[in-house]
Amino acid sequence: MDDPPQMNPTAYIETSVVSYLTSRPSRDVVVAAYQEVTREWWRDAAARFDLAASELVLAECREAGFEPPVICTPNELMEA
Repeated sequence: MDDPPQMNPTAYIETSVVSYLTSRPSRDVVVAAYQEVTREWWRDAAARFDLAASELVLAECREAGFEPPVICTPNELMEA
């Protein structure tokens, strides 16, 4: 009997994740640390999680001019 395929847990992306990923490096030490930790997490997030965002997050991203992460791979977003 074959084992059922393992499902990845779902990670719901909020607007701050997109902001930290797409913003210029901050001079504020705490914000810069959040940016770096978010970038490190994002590098392999798609391999470990099914990524999702609510309609509200997508609307906030569009309003702010961010490309929603659910239509980009982590590599594409990191190259932006």
